[in-house]
Amino acid sequence: MSTNFVDYVKIFCRSGKGGAGMVHLRREKFIPKGGPDGGDGGRGGHIILRGNKQLWTLLHLKYTRHVFAGDGESGGSNNRTGHDGKDVYVEVPLGTVAKNPETGEIIFEITKEGEEKTLLIGGRGGKGNNFFRTSTHQTPRFAQPGEPAQEGPKVLELKILADVGLVGFPNAGKSTLLSVVSAAKPEIADYPFTTLVPNLGVVAYRDNRSFVMADIPGIIEGAHEGKGLGHRFLRHIERNSILLFMVPADSANIKKEFKILLNELKMYNPELLDKKQVLTISKSDLLDDELIKMLKKELPRGIPTVFISSITGFGLPDLKDLLWKKLN
Repeated sequence: MSTNFVDYVKIFCRSGKGGAGMVHLRREKFIPKGGPDGGDGGRGGHIILRGNKQLWTLLHLKYTRHVFAGDGESGGSNNRTGHDGKDVYVEVPLGTVAKNPETGEIIFEITKEGEEKTLLIGGRGGKGNNFFRTSTHQTPRFAQPGEPAQEGPKVLELKILADVGLVGFPNAGKSTLLSVVSAAKPEIADYPFTTLVPNLGVVAYRDNRSFVMADIPGIIEGAHEGKGLGHRFLRHIERNSILLFMVPADSANIKKEFKILLNELKMYNPELLDKKQVLTISKSDLLDDELIKMLKKELPRGIPTVFISSITGFGLPDLKDLLWKKLN
């Protein structure tokens, strides 16, 4: 599973160069001195990214080191324009960001099915000598060369598109929750960092409605500095509509743990705190009613909280109702 999820690739791209315009003078049996009839060159091929919702990883591009578009053809006599170079379409999952690797600047993002954006533009074709004909200069014997190709490395990064992102320390029970509420089969074990790649699951709700939940690998304190696999995971949270914070019931201090999680997100990207938030206390099968009452007094204020147990199913319908209400 973990080897099949690729969320970062660097590829070298080159668009097509434009075809040269032609220098040609019309010469026929009874027309010894026809005018210029050199055609324009064709444009070079573009490199275009296209959104494909069937894809969920950049794995198919992992071994694609080079992407080259076709060159435009030169113009011909009789004012014939050369053929355009062949465009190259690169299919990418929704949530793909194209970046300049040198500056880190974002070129564009692909977020919709079938959305097409040009990564590199092909060179324009040169004009043939017929284009330069004027009343005072009737037989120009020159034409334009085609524009050169553009080339350079580009980085493609994937940020998972999900309605609900699970945020919590390793071992908070995120994978277990996802496996219970959806058909996803994440790897689950009782040691930290079982989840090394984000897992997506579709959560069925009433009346055939559904929403997408992402189990994002556990955050550790210092993740915003890139500790653990920090940055790689935190960027997947940027696209989620709701952040579902998960703190286990056996945590030494629920409020403190929640604050550390909030702080990691804030240090990475303060805008993340503008998203809707829900707090869930997992592993609540360890608690009786009295303990739940006591814990409720110590919970952080101003955030809706649900006690759940993925093992017994306790609180899961309430959690789904709350998430659906927040989403819509």
